Amino acid sequence: MWPSLAIIILTGALVLHLWWYRRFLQAQRRCAALDSELAGLRVLQTGAATGAEAERSALFNSMVEGVLVADSNGRILFVNDALREMINLSVDPVGRTIIEALRMHEIDSLAERVMTESRISGFELELQGTHPGFFEVNAAAVRDLNGANHGVILVFHDLTRVRNLENTRRDFVANVSHELRTPLALIKGCVETLLDGAREDPKACSRFLEIILKHSDRLEFLINDLLTISELESGRAPMHFGPVELRPLFEQVCEEIRAKADTKGVRFQIELASDLTVKADVDRLRQVLVNLLDNAIKYGPTGGLTWVCARGIDDTTVEVRVIDDGPGIPPDAAERVFERFFRLDQARTRELGGTGLGLSIVKHIVQSHSGRVWVEPATSRGSEFCFTLPKAPAESDSSPRSGE
Repeated sequence: MWPSLAIIILTGALVLHLWWYRRFLQAQRRCAALDSELAGLRVLQTGAATGAEAERSALFNSMVEGVLVADSNGRILFVNDALREMINLSVDPVGRTIIEALRMHEIDSLAERVMTESRISGFELELQGTHPGFFEVNAAAVRDLNGANHGVILVFHDLTRVRNLENTRRDFVANVSHELRTPLALIKGCVETLLDGAREDPKACSRFLEIILKHSDRLEFLINDLLTISELESGRAPMHFGPVELRPLFEQVCEEIRAKADTKGVRFQIELASDLTVKADVDRLRQVLVNLLDNAIKYGPTGGLTWVCARGIDDTTVEVRVIDDGPGIPPDAAERVFERFFRLDQARTRELGGTGLGLSIVKHIVQSHSGRVWVEPATSRGSEFCFTLPKAPAESDSSPRSGE
């Protein structure tokens, strides 16, 4: 009996052990499945966070405004591409404080202020140094539902171009006012003198009338140049492009202003191939040459020599140079000589006459021909003004014009 009972107990214990072992394996498989599901969820969560971060970066980087996001401790969390370009930021600012990364005390103070004021609008920032600029900064604090600060976001609007345009407009109005006021004052003074009795003296009357005529012409030149600049800048200037042979045109222009050149003993030397032809508006091109040669006569020495040269630099472009043997243009003024009313020597320029718009007109005319204009820094030969023009196509049906 006892052996049978022992066998029954052992058999039951074995069956129970197998049942529990099966349950253990099932539980282990369920745990493994849960771990796999959790790992998948973590991967999905990480992917979602990465995707959200990528979407946020893409959104901010597509903005033309600069964006900076910092935490409550003033450490930068994000800077978009526009702001990096605006302030010429070459190092990665993420993780640094605003003052460490940007070196701008104004922005650091603004971030501290917005923590207490919640929002600041219209803060103006001016950058000095090698990359100057003007910016309008709007800032807002980032808070949770309980009002706790979690950081700040700053948006930068670049006002540099607007400010530069305002400065250009202000300078333009000031210069035009001065250029108009000077001849008007002289004309008025002469008229008042004549009315006071000088008209009774034939010599004095003649002298004052000559002054009136001279400065009336000066006003007329200024107004015409202002209208020309306005038309060229707005794109309303009519252009009649066609093949223009350069040598006959150069010879005609030199002959037109030879009387003025003879008063200073200035000689012209033309150097170019006889068959060089460009695609241009002949009247506008004549205006460019007259302005450049007139400057060479004015500022060159008495008895000097002025070269007018042209050459083809490739199959599509012709380069023209007007060179005198005067004092030349200093390197620091080479970029500014084409600005309206810019003068190297104010007193000498006004003494010699001119509106101060000639080189600006030259620049706009050349650019309207899809060309480029520049001045070489002072050389041993003096000033050297250069510009390019498109070469006339060889298969053009129209015959080349020389300037008529």
